[in-house]
Amino acid sequence: MATPWLEGETIVTDKTGNAKKDNAAQKRLGIIGIIINDRTESAPKVNSVLGDHAAMIVGRHGQPFRDRGINVIGLIIEGSTDEVGALTGKLGMLKGVKVKSFVI
Repeated sequence: MATPWLEGETIVTDKTGNAKKDNAAQKRLGIIGIIINDRTESAPKVNSVLGDHAAMIVGRHGQPFRDRGINVIGLIIEGSTDEVGALTGKLGMLKGVKVKSFVI
């Protein structure tokens, strides 16, 4: 059974009744870098995934690199490691998209 604790923390009670922090539910700050190789094909799909996870996105910056033929999106996010993993996993499966994340 999970019990809300402090903001961003969840306390889980095990079978013996002992309470402990649930680290998977702890909110963390992070940065996600996204490189899009084919803007016309991939950008709408990327935007759809980002829209699905909008609640965890604190800031977003997009920059085209026309001379290289790529587009870069930088995200500042706040979410659990599971939420970050779900977002980066969905983005990483898209054709022509590369993703790297850093969570503190």
